[in-house]
Amino acid sequence: MEASCKDGREEVIQAWYMDEGEEDQRLPHHRDPKEFVSLDQLAELGVLSWRLDADNYETDEELKKIREARGYSYMVCYTANLFFFTCTSVLLEGRGSFMLLCYTDFCEVCPEKLPNYEEKIKNFFEEHLHTDEEIRYCVAGSGYFDVRDRNECWIRVWVKKGAMIVLPAGIYHRFTLDSNNYIKAMRLFVGEPVWTPYNRPHDNLPARKEYLEAFVEKDVTNRTVGAAA
Repeated sequence: MEASCKDGREEVIQAWYMDEGEEDQRLPHHRDPKEFVSLDQLAELGVLSWRLDADNYETDEELKKIREARGYSYMVCYTANLFFFTCTSVLLEGRGSFMLLCYTDFCEVCPEKLPNYEEKIKNFFEEHLHTDEEIRYCVAGSGYFDVRDRNECWIRVWVKKGAMIVLPAGIYHRFTLDSNNYIKAMRLFVGEPVWTPYNRPHDNLPARKEYLEAFVEKDVTNRTVGAAA
């Protein structure tokens, strides 16, 4: 009997090349025929991924190990379907000089309660980059993170409950809800939280130049050397 070697992440994270259609951004937007992108291909663009226990994120040892290994000292939880906003901070852990603070905020984004809902979710879809990693852990619901590949094509990354992804600093990307119109995600940060998006174009930023050197120009150089050999 052939042993199964299926990657468990594939049950909560799927990726594919997008078509160029302009209809509802919350639709899958597959190409015809469909062109799927593997998690290894995403990693080549600097997009990292894990599958975690979303029902026990407060005590999950694997999440704790990832945070400590990558220096994610802050995490923020938010729910994108509540109109009201609350914020609390709770000390979760203290080890010498290491302290983890958990901030939680909830906001409702749904047609019934948010004025100009369609316009607002289109604003969330603006292409941008950050000067730090963007770390998102989906603990409920689902949504799409779109990232540019080396040829400026859009790859749609569908995250569902249990998926955690890291978008590298300097990568152009955007986010939208899917047709379920609901996601609850944890946001993690290295050090103090940084919220600033830089809408395209911001190619002059050091983070963008460093991303190109690490993941775009490096790949072109490797392919050139391989062809010459």
